[in-house]
Amino acid sequence: MEELPRAFGGPVGSGVIRTVPEDFIVDEIPSVEPSGEGEHCLLHIQKRNNNTDWVAKQLSRLAGVHPRDVSYAGQKDRHAVTRQWFSVRMAGRVEPDWAALNTDGICVLQCERHNRKLKRGALRGNRFTITVRDFTGDQQALARVLEQIKIQGMPNYFGEQRFGNQDGNIQSAQALFAGELKRVPRHKRSHYLSAARSLLFNQLLAVRVADGSWNRILPGERCLLDGSRSSFIAEQMDDVLAQRCQEMDIHPSGLLWGRGDQDVTDEVLALESRVLADYQAWMEGLERFGLEKERRSLRAKVESLEWDFDGDRLTLGFTLPKGSFATVLLRELLDYREAGRGGQ
Repeated sequence: MEELPRAFGGPVGSGVIRTVPEDFIVDEIPSVEPSGEGEHCLLHIQKRNNNTDWVAKQLSRLAGVHPRDVSYAGQKDRHAVTRQWFSVRMAGRVEPDWAALNTDGICVLQCERHNRKLKRGALRGNRFTITVRDFTGDQQALARVLEQIKIQGMPNYFGEQRFGNQDGNIQSAQALFAGELKRVPRHKRSHYLSAARSLLFNQLLAVRVADGSWNRILPGERCLLDGSRSSFIAEQMDDVLAQRCQEMDIHPSGLLWGRGDQDVTDEVLALESRVLADYQAWMEGLERFGLEKERRSLRAKVESLEWDFDGDRLTLGFTLPKGSFATVLLRELLDYREAGRGGQ
């Protein structure tokens, strides 16, 4: 992550995050509303210093159901206070007292019935409230960068969390592709493959950030409609496309490698082919394990962005679409470090 170019000139200050879990608050914005009936319980849970999979296991044990009957829309940070939805398929079972889960680290906020299992990715985005302590730097310069991000969004890099502690997921992916790692549990293999594909995407985006085209439509671009899976090829550039891109109605996209056609042409096809030429073994490995090509927006819209200073304490509030990383926004602003860890 340290080598990836920044879009707005580099950090204008420094500070410390995650001194306490309450310094990093995440509120999930769901894309579904409880139906009020059905065999699934939708549980809105606040967790503190716990990871999402661990909470899912506690739900499974309390309800007496198989772990596959417990689901959630997205993974959330462990070293944080997060509020997210889980679903538990009861299928005729007696509903337990969910309050029995409540501890210092878990609190059940709400329970509603629903007629479907909560699917991964069934959320619109996340609302973040982040406190940066011991801020030093130019407050006016930081405000100028934040104003730019309000208008232009931010590069949609995958954050450091995707790659594991000390890039462990990347190292495991390399071993997996080389045949040195065998009999890997399915969920771990998924993490390794996702990390490898994310690394390739970040390399593509890094080139677009470096040349200033991460927030512009290029000839042959696969344009993604904001908030939708729909897309189209920009075969000819015109003022209408440029205006739609500026207004955040459409976004340029980057390749998530896998099987299938690359579905871009012209300048974008040439750029992606050139950047990925050094990663042939990785590309073959991802195809071998059955991943399909997808496209991901090169930029993330940052909504409801606000900030406040209280002495040397900076508080940031913002909303990101699903799959985007708050730490990527932070790295555009700050040379930050996590409490008890090194810098970014």
